[in-house]
Amino acid sequence: MSRLFDNYVMVDWSGAAKPTTGADSIWIGVLRRDARLQLRFESHNPATRREAEAVIKTTLDEFAKRGDRTLMGFDFPLGFPRGTGAKLGSKEPVWASMMAFLATELKDKADNANNRFQVGAMMNRRMSGTAFPFWGCPARDELSTLSAKRFREHNADDIPEFRHADKAAKGAHSIWKLYYNGSVGGQALTGIPAVKRLRDAREGARIWPFETGWNALDRAALDGVELVIAEIYPSLLKAVPAPGEVKDLAQVRAVAEHFAALDEKGALGPAFGPAKGTDDATIDAVSQEEGWILGV
Repeated sequence: MSRLFDNYVMVDWSGAAKPTTGADSIWIGVLRRDARLQLRFESHNPATRREAEAVIKTTLDEFAKRGDRTLMGFDFPLGFPRGTGAKLGSKEPVWASMMAFLATELKDKADNANNRFQVGAMMNRRMSGTAFPFWGCPARDELSTLSAKRFREHNADDIPEFRHADKAAKGAHSIWKLYYNGSVGGQALTGIPAVKRLRDAREGARIWPFETGWNALDRAALDGVELVIAEIYPSLLKAVPAPGEVKDLAQVRAVAEHFAALDEKGALGPAFGPAKGTDDATIDAVSQEEGWILGV
């Protein structure tokens, strides 16, 4: 069985408020085909999100000129827990409405200064009128609708704390956490607008599973598609850093090599679909609002 992709680009994102490199910053791992069609790995560690977008754009432009198809993964949720869109009055399709909303509201300057805490507070006000469900920020950024610490636990009639994918991944953090270690919420608020810009700039780009369907993919399903953007969770793999290498770099390399190996064996296509027996309600939530983690 022929492989689905020519190249694999994995991104470890960061919601940092100032330029930063090294550990806990943005790492872009690129596993690309060379002139002999052999895979070669390279990495980039841009200091800001704007620089990261530029690196990604240049890389994808090169692949597009070659007529390649690329799998790109980002390590943050591309959607929100089911019911979020309804609370915010989002239009259908909910995932697209949420992306457009964040692209409008999230302000991210060239030096990484951003308003993610203010956006979280504004979303809390619209969803609950209190400091819920988003939480976590420096004391100086606390507002009446955003607390430095968890405001309260989620109840049965609230928007869920975790998406279906988060529970399946076992250990994934909640998107509602905006600060502290594992603050995937800050990554999502700053990252989703970047994903939207990258997707909108390419006619042949598709965001999985929202635009491809949550189902197994094959070459026929990807006809005319040059880029598939997916959510990844690098911690699913045990990456071993080389001497002097930061963990983030080892992880994006391990994830890229993992998906490339599956693709070479013809086993990557089924990973884009749900597990056998998944109920219709879960399929609808994942496909329309929550998204899923590739490989879970």
